[in-house]
Amino acid sequence: MIPARRRDAALSVVGSLLVLASLVIIWAARLTVPRELYVSELGALGEPTAEAFRLALLLLVAGGVLVAWAVRDLRARTPILRRGTPALSLALSCLGFFVAANVPCTAGCPLPVGDTFTVQDFTHTLAAVLAFAAACWAMLQVAFAPGHRTIARLSLGMALAVGAIAAAGGLLSLARWNAAFGSHLELVATTVGIGWLVVVGLARAAWPLQRRLIGDSAD
Repeated sequence: MIPARRRDAALSVVGSLLVLASLVIIWAARLTVPRELYVSELGALGEPTAEAFRLALLLLVAGGVLVAWAVRDLRARTPILRRGTPALSLALSCLGFFVAANVPCTAGCPLPVGDTFTVQDFTHTLAAVLAFAAACWAMLQVAFAPGHRTIARLSLGMALAVGAIAAAGGLLSLARWNAAFGSHLELVATTVGIGWLVVVGLARAAWPLQRRLIGDSAD
């Protein structure tokens, strides 16, 4: 029987690779579109990139679930962040992205406000926003989890970056001003967030090896 630590490490590596594949597909799809657009528009109904974007989100969900399982032992030390675990937050984020993948926005991905309101766009937007928020919360939880200082610092920096960049892009979208710059911000936030998940997954896979090396050096 495979030891639990090795099994979790293997699952974490597989999860990281699936998440990395998701990011590659998103960028490849984005580079095929000559106009400026928000990331969600890649999956809008009628877009040539719709199926590729859906596949990317599903790979992100699958990989995220595997990484979440592998880090289920992590828990933040601060009182507020201890309400739940990074694994739970990642699972909720994956659920949001799963909904967003299966309920794409309509052509152009209009904001679900005023005359452009549709249940479909509202569902997609709400799922995507909650998924991003849950992912940022998971980053903060990992940032304040004991025992892994380097990953904690990286997680804190990435959480602040994703939160600030995504918020700025969202505000530009709501204001319907400088959409090109806002779309760039959203793509950067998406890249940083997915990149964080890849790094955490690979780092989690390396922890058993690090512990073994520490133990050997102590001997």
